[in-house]
Amino acid sequence: MSSGKKGSLEIICGPMFSGKSEELIRRLRRAKIAQQHVMVFKPSIDNRHMIECVTSHNGSKLDAFPVDDLKVILDQGSKDSAQVIGLDEVQFFDAGIVPIICSLIDMGKRVVAAGLDLDFRGAPFGSMPLLLAIADHVTKLQAICTLCGKDANFTQRLVDGKVARHDDPIILVGAQEAYQARCRQCYSIDKQPSFYYMSAL
Repeated sequence: MSSGKKGSLEIICGPMFSGKSEELIRRLRRAKIAQQHVMVFKPSIDNRHMIECVTSHNGSKLDAFPVDDLKVILDQGSKDSAQVIGLDEVQFFDAGIVPIICSLIDMGKRVVAAGLDLDFRGAPFGSMPLLLAIADHVTKLQAICTLCGKDANFTQRLVDGKVARHDDPIILVGAQEAYQARCRQCYSIDKQPSFYYMSAL
């Protein structure tokens, strides 16, 4: 049911180590300072740090609900008291997150979501392309390439210090032991995403 007053969707995206969670935390803390009621959710698969916190690589933290069932986000977020809904690592949620976010927006909620726009293969990650398309505001952050120091837009996965293969599992939760930020020049993969081979129209 629409409240009559529409909310909004803000997407913060970029590669690993670009400061996505840090920016999410900053925006949500500002909302709290403004006396707005904030609810924060994260996929329970993200257990790299404290399971009940959104944690940035620089150590900033914010309490969050770890969820397996997306219905929890809708049930909790639809409460009248909830004004701002934060979602971290949104790429790990299944496709059902899109209609839930749209429902929350229709209820007048401000939704702020952070996630990887590309997976380690250099392909669009999960529901992120659709969320980017319907967002009111998009912030694309860049990291620093581990090899050359240029702006980095790609996430390089490493297995035993070597570049992961295209056919490896898409989801592998990890940090600096398994991933690096890299620029387009330094990024490497053994097989390009399928859209590289689409015929020109």
